[in-house]
Amino acid sequence: MNRRTIVELAYRPQSADTLVGLRVRERIKRAGLLLRGALLFLSVGNWLVSAAVRASVDVFSTAVLLLVVLLVWGYPRLQAAHVQRLVGWQGEYRATVSPAGITCRTDHSTLIQKWSVFQGYRETAKHFVLLSRDPNIMCLDVLPKRGVHEAGDIERLRAILDQYTPRV
Repeated sequence: MNRRTIVELAYRPQSADTLVGLRVRERIKRAGLLLRGALLFLSVGNWLVSAAVRASVDVFSTAVLLLVVLLVWGYPRLQAAHVQRLVGWQGEYRATVSPAGITCRTDHSTLIQKWSVFQGYRETAKHFVLLSRDPNIMCLDVLPKRGVHEAGDIERLRAILDQYTPRV
């Protein structure tokens, strides 16, 4: 393999990276987004009907509505923070993207994933998010663009991803 077919990244994972990956997964899967949207819609509807029937605002209904809003807004952030606790202690990640797949090394582990593991990827402003092939998309690989070494690496990385896995 020559240098044009390999891109190396070095980065420390951040909670914001995981949050981007979870949002991408949510947009593709849509089930979680629909469930959280329905919960929020029903909660607001319940609060409005309760306020209209009583002709006043009930403290309990308002507290429940605020709790639901907080949970709907905060759940992805809590999940990202949890993932960060699981992976952050390993320090710097060194990822190699090549025709063989993605190899990610830390001082404590090495993970090798072939391209057949992924159903595709999505590019955001600051990340490449690779999504696993399983129906629930339980595995995400988030490659932050800040991890590349040279300016041309992002274009090379995009070319490798386009060659071995589709955009979704």
